[in-house]
Amino acid sequence: MSPPAQPGVPGGRGSKVPPARKLLCMCSLSLCLTYLCYSLMGGTGPGALRSPAALPGTAVPGAPRSPAALPGTAAPRFPASPPGSSGAPAPSAAPTRASNSSREGAAGAWLRTPLAPGEVIAAQSGAFERDPQESSTTDDELSRAGSLGSRGGSTTPDYGEKRLPQALIIGVKKGGTRALLEAIRAHPDVRAVGTEPHFFDRNYEKGLEWYRNVMPKTLDGQITMEKTPSYFVTNEAPRRIHSMAKDTKLIVVVRNPVTRAISDYTQTLSKKPEIPTFEVLAFKNRTLGLIDASWSAIRIGIYALHLENWLQYFPLSQILFVSGERLITDPAGEMAKVQDFLGLKRIVTEKHFYFNKTKGFPCLKKPEDSSAPRCLGKSKGRTHPKIDPDVIHRLRKFYKPFNVMFYQMTGQDFQWEQEESDK
Repeated sequence: MSPPAQPGVPGGRGSKVPPARKLLCMCSLSLCLTYLCYSLMGGTGPGALRSPAALPGTAVPGAPRSPAALPGTAAPRFPASPPGSSGAPAPSAAPTRASNSSREGAAGAWLRTPLAPGEVIAAQSGAFERDPQESSTTDDELSRAGSLGSRGGSTTPDYGEKRLPQALIIGVKKGGTRALLEAIRAHPDVRAVGTEPHFFDRNYEKGLEWYRNVMPKTLDGQITMEKTPSYFVTNEAPRRIHSMAKDTKLIVVVRNPVTRAISDYTQTLSKKPEIPTFEVLAFKNRTLGLIDASWSAIRIGIYALHLENWLQYFPLSQILFVSGERLITDPAGEMAKVQDFLGLKRIVTEKHFYFNKTKGFPCLKKPEDSSAPRCLGKSKGRTHPKIDPDVIHRLRKFYKPFNVMFYQMTGQDFQWEQEESDK
């Protein structure tokens, strides 16, 4: 099923605003009016919540911005940062964007504060350093990864050569990217670095030769891969990857954004037990039901927002969306799609998976031997804390218009609303 044409997206037709964009705009207007009402009710003190629309000529870091507050905009746009804005030297010239002039404008700042490594989570009770990525990768680890090989217990042969990756798993955090990487590494024609290089977000200034050296050696016909989930929410990543190789294949593992946000918080809680409750962090004002979309755990799940950034550089035909839910319930089915997308023979099949009832997700096994299945580490499958049902209900309402827009942009219905109604 081919996705509907998007205005300003390569291949788009006409200028009519799609229904999904109308929904998004209506949602944005509603948020803006709510902020305005709160301001009129007296929220003008030093610590009060202020709408960016109420502060002409100023930008509030981390605060959602409504396109209704930006003159001359009819629908929200989420453009990538203009070439050269990242401050990091590009290894090669940035691409020239085609057919994207309609995306430019101040509206791109709405809900678009950068997810930089030093971002903080703002809460009424204080500020807490943003949870680091799932694996904190050091230069030493990357060096070892490049020299020791690409697959769990084996080493890369001395022959072959190191190549830049032809395919990337770019997101999303807590969506199932590690499970996907481990499964695809079972394919003999795939070599992937096990650690997260973070080249296109944290280490870009080190250059492409550094990045190439991190990769495992491959033979002709083999595919080099890596995964760094934070790429999907990094403004500069699409431009930088396109500059490296415009035919790079991209894989995004997505999951119900409400469940993903709770999983994200659970990971942070395991490392920092002193942080506030999920309920405190999720709201700017709980009485008014104002969701804090500047909190990364919430914002990562606004998939439509981030995807629009990628569509400025890559066509949908180069992006595969994998269901994090089906990766658990039907791993062989999802892996068949991944192998087809990468142009590989379907070698990773149902024979490679064993469902671990204790952990609640599949484990990998080698069909040719009787050794014990290899499961993901203890950091996977953590028990989630109990969340107030009212908070979950409000989050579902918040995400629904964004989910609908995402379904229309990708041409895929992930049925997250149906999943929630069945509970």
